Amino acid sequence: MCGIAGLIHRGKSSNVGNELQAMLQALKHRGPDSTGYALYADNDGENFIMRFKVGENVGEGSSSVNEDESVYDKRKELVDSMLKNLGAKVIKEEKLTPYSYRYEMKYDEDLMEFSKKIESIESVEILSIGKSLELIKDLGDAQAVLDRYDLGKVTGTHAIGHARMATESGVDIKSAHPFWGYPFSDVSVVHNGQLTNYWNNRRVLENKGMRFMSECDSELIAVYLAEKMRNGATLEEGMKDSLSGLDGVFTYFVATKDSLGMAKDTMAAKPLVLYESDELVAMGSEEIAIRSILPHEIDTYDPFDGEVKVWQI
Repeated sequence: MCGIAGLIHRGKSSNVGNELQAMLQALKHRGPDSTGYALYADNDGENFIMRFKVGENVGEGSSSVNEDESVYDKRKELVDSMLKNLGAKVIKEEKLTPYSYRYEMKYDEDLMEFSKKIESIESVEILSIGKSLELIKDLGDAQAVLDRYDLGKVTGTHAIGHARMATESGVDIKSAHPFWGYPFSDVSVVHNGQLTNYWNNRRVLENKGMRFMSECDSELIAVYLAEKMRNGATLEEGMKDSLSGLDGVFTYFVATKDSLGMAKDTMAAKPLVLYESDELVAMGSEEIAIRSILPHEIDTYDPFDGEVKVWQI
């Protein structure tokens, strides 16, 4: 099931936090287990934003073992020590929940090695690194997650998001979408569908040194695209290659610091409705998501099977 949504404003900023919340809340019947946002915000572009977690949400419906908050604090202290050793300068830090943080920092070296070091700490996972990307995911519906992380104030140019029904992996944050395009800054992916060659592709990519943090088949898309880009492909080239490289039924969205793309497999079994104007592109698993932010009469269409489209800010 699951529901995905995305939008991009061409040439101006908007309150993408509230807009994406409205779209995902309209799709919550497709996925009640968790909700995720990838918001491309109006940050200054000078420093990296790193969002990371040191534990799991242990609310109702979570399969996680309840941990004392002091355990989270100790892991956070280890992260701080590692950042200092790596030469990263933290400009600002925010504790968002007992288990999640947002750091603004300066760092000029290789992000892959940086990320490996940080995630070598037990139970620590980087959700995203970027100069505009703000990736947030947690248990609960779109409104609950928006309120928990105060996302209603976020303005920016584009966003993608996901309402998840857990089918292939557990109900936890690490299996929730979006997935960060590790080790690239500002790259995120959401997916609706099922990949049937997940394990074969995963083994190949892990042998090439790529990182997986969950057993969710959707994470494969982010890792697949990251490996293509690592070897010189453009984002659009990697997306087109995925149509033959990934087996199964899928529709997915991918966003970068200045673009939004969609890909639909050759069987076109997973739904997608798209609206496009000179100012705004909006798309979702159902038209109700688009109408949540455009309540007047609009023309929409369904992309063709095997179609890849990319829009720029």
